[in-house]
Amino acid sequence: MADSVTSMTPGKENLLFLTDEQLRKGIEAMFFAYRGFTADPDRILEKHGYGRAHHRAIHFIHRCPGTTVNNLLAILGVTKQSLNRVLRTLIADGLVESRVGTRDKRERHLYLTRSGDALEQDLSNAQRVRMRAAYRTVGPEAVAGFRQVLEAMMDPEMQHHFNRLRGNRP
Repeated sequence: MADSVTSMTPGKENLLFLTDEQLRKGIEAMFFAYRGFTADPDRILEKHGYGRAHHRAIHFIHRCPGTTVNNLLAILGVTKQSLNRVLRTLIADGLVESRVGTRDKRERHLYLTRSGDALEQDLSNAQRVRMRAAYRTVGPEAVAGFRQVLEAMMDPEMQHHFNRLRGNRP
């Protein structure tokens, strides 16, 4: 089958129909883009003996200072045991601080320490450099379209967390 899209507006591509081959190419592009997106942070993490789970925890604790362990579990979609392993390491290494809740003593609120903030900056700077270069290459319309595609692929619960991070309350 030809590699084409159905167009409803003259001169504009309206991506209403994609062939299986176009979808396959998109899936493969996401796999390879993800490898590139994670390669630079992976090198930084490796120096510290950390993996991507540590990176995700650091990222979301930075984005939501004071978040609870339960909220982080919901955002990351991992098991409590898995998250506890990651948090124990980050706390022991002085990157994350766990504080007892003021309203509910059973809650643990998570904050990055100065060292945690510094590592988060190194990791996010590496990813921003790559994203900025890619965005600059493709232009603002492609950037907006890319963001819309990513948001449309999110499960409703993840869309909820994403909107909360952006300050949009659904």
